[in-house]
Parts: sequence; structure tokens; C-alpha cells
Amino acid sequence: MDKLEGEFTLFQGKNVNILESVLVKLVEDYDNGHVIFIAREMSVKAGFMSTDEVMIATAASELSTNIIRYAKKGEMIISIIKNLKDGRKGLEIYASDNGPGIRDIELAMQEQYSSLPNSLGLGLPSVKRIMDEFYMESLMGRGTRVLVRRWMK
Repeated sequence: MDKLEGEFTLFQGKNVNILESVLVKLVEDYDNGHVIFIAREMSVKAGFMSTDEVMIATAASELSTNIIRYAKKGEMIISIIKNLKDGRKGLEIYASDNGPGIRDIELAMQEQYSSLPNSLGLGLPSVKRIMDEFYMESLMGRGTRVLVRRWMK
């Protein structure tokens, strides 16, 4: 599942109506705390229950940690969205960086795999389990894009 050349196809707000968005720049380790705060705040605004709020914030934290750890900097856009087909509200997280890219996405999605020592390798698989939709693409030497969504039940 290597994607070594071409253009990125994932972008924020694809196939949904964006009701409200917050952009968070990721540069320093402490920016992860800001991502968690914004994810929780936006989850509450969207109408999610507190357990969903915590899960969404956990997914956002995993994504921002990966950006800071592997790419050193990037950004996340956290949005309240509305499904164009059925009108459901949800939350979308779009994470992007211009880092080295992920050579093998299938390997990166395996439990307990990490290319760094002292890492549990649970981040991306956890995000996929937590969220209802998960899309990821990576171009070697150009970065990684992840788009995840959680819908109101």
C-alpha cells in the first residue's frame, strides 16, 4: 500500500457540510494539550455525550502526538460537520504534515508496530477503532494526511 508519488487526495470537509472549524498549528509538544482542549470543546458544541467527548479527544491526541513525534510540525483542523446524505451531525479531524511520510501504511496500522523505540505502536490503530471513518494517505518525502470522523448516534 505504498504511495510514493502523485498528489494528495484527502482534504478537509470532503462530502460534508462544515458548520464550524478550528485550526490548530502543531509545533511544540505542548500544542498537543491545545488539540485535546479544542477536540473536547468542539465535541461538546456538536452535542456529543461526555464518553464520546473523551474518545474523540483521545483520537485527536494520538494524531497530534504522531505529527509532533514524526514530522516535527503540522496542523489539525477540527470541525463540526453535517452529513450531506442523511443530515447527521458529527466531528471531523483533519491532520496534515509535510514530514517524511509513511512508507508502509498497512504496517503502520498494525497493533504494536512503531518505527521509533519506546513507543507502544497503538496510536493509529486506536484512532481507527475510536472513530467511525478513517482515511489516511502518505507520500514519501512530502508528508501524511489523515481524515477521521465520528458521527452522532
